[in-house]
Amino acid sequence: MFGREWNFRVTLRTTPGECVGVVGNCHQLGNWNHQNGILLTKSIINSNEIWQGTTQLPVDQEVHFRYFTCIVLDHHLEENEVNGRVLIMRRWETNISPRIIKINSSQNDLIHIDLFGTYNGETRVDRGWLTKETVVQLKLYNDPIRMWKKSLHGKSFRVKVTPVDVDFPCNNTVRDGGVDESWDVQDVRNAVKSWPLIEVASMSSADCEFQRQQQFGELMDRGSYLIFQAQVTRPESVTFLVDFYAHNSSGVDSSEHIGFCYVLQNNMTQSEGSATVPITSPKHLAIGQLKVDYLIVRPMNGFECDMSISFARHWKHSWRGLEVGHRGAGSSFKEALKSCSSIRENTIASLAHAAEHGADMIEFDVQLSKDMVPVIYHDFYVYTAMMRKLGKDECGNGASEGPFDMLHLPIKELTLAQLQKLKIYHVKENSRVPKLNDDDFDDHQPFPTLQRALEHLDPHVGFNVEIKWTMQLKDGSFELNNPFELNVYLDTILKPVLMYGGSRKIIFSCFHPDICTMLRMKQNKYPVMFLTQGITAKFADYHDPRTHNIPTGVHFVLSIGILGLCVHSEDILRDPTQVALVQSRGLILFCWGEDNNDQATIRYLKNLGLNGIIYDKIDVHSAKETKESIFLVEARQEQKELIKIASSTSSSS
Repeated sequence: MFGREWNFRVTLRTTPGECVGVVGNCHQLGNWNHQNGILLTKSIINSNEIWQGTTQLPVDQEVHFRYFTCIVLDHHLEENEVNGRVLIMRRWETNISPRIIKINSSQNDLIHIDLFGTYNGETRVDRGWLTKETVVQLKLYNDPIRMWKKSLHGKSFRVKVTPVDVDFPCNNTVRDGGVDESWDVQDVRNAVKSWPLIEVASMSSADCEFQRQQQFGELMDRGSYLIFQAQVTRPESVTFLVDFYAHNSSGVDSSEHIGFCYVLQNNMTQSEGSATVPITSPKHLAIGQLKVDYLIVRPMNGFECDMSISFARHWKHSWRGLEVGHRGAGSSFKEALKSCSSIRENTIASLAHAAEHGADMIEFDVQLSKDMVPVIYHDFYVYTAMMRKLGKDECGNGASEGPFDMLHLPIKELTLAQLQKLKIYHVKENSRVPKLNDDDFDDHQPFPTLQRALEHLDPHVGFNVEIKWTMQLKDGSFELNNPFELNVYLDTILKPVLMYGGSRKIIFSCFHPDICTMLRMKQNKYPVMFLTQGITAKFADYHDPRTHNIPTGVHFVLSIGILGLCVHSEDILRDPTQVALVQSRGLILFCWGEDNNDQATIRYLKNLGLNGIIYDKIDVHSAKETKESIFLVEARQEQKELIKIASSTSSSS
């Protein structure tokens, strides 16, 4: 039933090219699909931006809605696009509860203007996710600029990146024709466009969020880490013009143009990689080179997120000191047998055992089998038993039976059927007798699928899903060579979580910062945490400086807008002040590590205020009086309150 006219009014400050819209739970507001939401009209009242629009709403339905900002691309159309437009999400209200218009309510003559992102005493605005566009990141770090000209040695430069549509460099609003082929590069530099959108963030600055570039770019000094981020709809037709300007140490920026280079489409052949390109002076002389790492993030294929709810940065104040079962009931392949779990790690049995003994969340590792099935397993490699031919032994003597050899294989080279049917050994099961004889028990088998875990384990137990991906070490080597195509890999893991996650509390985590970036951009529902080993002698250092310490990790997390960090406990125990460093920036903090496998340490970390502690053998080390997940306790309390309200309503009627 329709019949009430509603005028939406909201105030905020927008950036050039940005529009404001409304989306909600009824047909008129797009049924939570941003593409079908309504766009508002801008006016200036008393120097304030007011965006407003009117539509008819159902009278007999409680209407839920959210405001959002977007960039409207009328010129990048496909035949199946709704309303002849593409909306690129920029910002949206992510308060856990939406705004509400109650049944049969109507507006009075008093003009009320909403404040974008703020209602019910809370303010929460998040950046959008990828829908139709692709993000290209250019990462400059480890002193990437090498100048050959002696007069430029030791100098600092300002760097500016301009995306150039090689089909239409100066006029991105024209799809066919109308552009002079002899375009001038200075026109490209000077053009003021809202699309393609280019922003920059510095990992070495406290002001680390992505923002538009300054006139002469950003300072690239020794030790700097800059990320230039472009949103484009046709990445195959975009190249990047990189300009270098002189930096005046007195603090006054100079417009002296030192040189430029191009990062071309054919320099970026995969989802991630690096390229080295020559720097040319304005007089067209080669004066140096630039080494750039790149990342290409494509929208998720085959699944569309809506705007009904987001847990991306949602965290209750009561969720402190959560106990998280490491690989379920704990690691089962340590050198010291007394430290090992008696149940094989990362199996359904291990995950369920931790849940039954009070784990608030269970942490496990996910990667893909050869046939692209998300499976739960920690290591990149396994051993499988291989029988030799009968007849002769290693010395050439006759043999009555063939001995076994252990074949070392990467998980990605075995299908799910092979992983589950072959006799597989953990890399530390280096004898021919496995440590765990559990072949006859289905729930104890390695390589359960992610979907099975989502469907079979208690929904009140949270999941901390660690995404496994090869990392480059400081010496240049990789943990795993020739991995899957990165965008396809992540899409394949995300889909079962988005389809079968239900009401379960789920967090994604990864040691690779680019994976965290992609997880954040590809979906808008679940939070992401950045795993870091920090400063330690226990593990080899990674190549990417974002992984080296907690302060840099904080800058990275803030730049991409994810939930928080999961740090190595050694870092916290050495310098507990880093807890305040993280939490003062509004971030959530978990920790992991061998040091956590001790009741006194767990108690100490809880007293420091950590939000979650990941440790082994939760059935042994947990000091909980009631062995239940906090999420089960809260769900039971919420149910009691609902019953109480229903009973009170029934009595009064």
